[in-house]
Amino acid sequence: MYVVKSPLPEPDLKTVSGALQGALVDLVDLALVGKQIHWNIVGPRFRSVHLQLDEVVDTARTHSDTVAERAAALGVPPDGRASTVASDSGIDAVAAGWIRDTDAVGVLVDALGAVITRMRERVRATADADPVSQDLLIGITADLEKHHWMFQAEHA
Repeated sequence: MYVVKSPLPEPDLKTVSGALQGALVDLVDLALVGKQIHWNIVGPRFRSVHLQLDEVVDTARTHSDTVAERAAALGVPPDGRASTVASDSGIDAVAAGWIRDTDAVGVLVDALGAVITRMRERVRATADADPVSQDLLIGITADLEKHHWMFQAEHA
């Protein structure tokens, strides 16, 4: 069996692989949370929040693929299995059933805030270990912060 070998030294690879795996898990869960709320939102702002949730889901899905491919390029097999996401995500669970539009916005503010906090930690951790992965994480964080800002404005 052919195994992809990383150009990074082992200690740096360990740091970077942890950062990328954590980012992958959070992004996969963010997409799932966004869709769960998207399907169950009710209230007068249904349509605008419903559409805004799709934007977050698209961002999370696109970036999760990029992160997984970066990990694979470094010789680290990405793990996006449901059990891994469920056990390792930094996002609080979303309640089942209908969710009021105002509550939905608050849940997304909290979810995005949790992911952004963890992403910023990953940005710091990868600074010396792998500036290429750090750059990727910086771009993802910027996109998430834009969504966070917009949902906070909805929640004001």
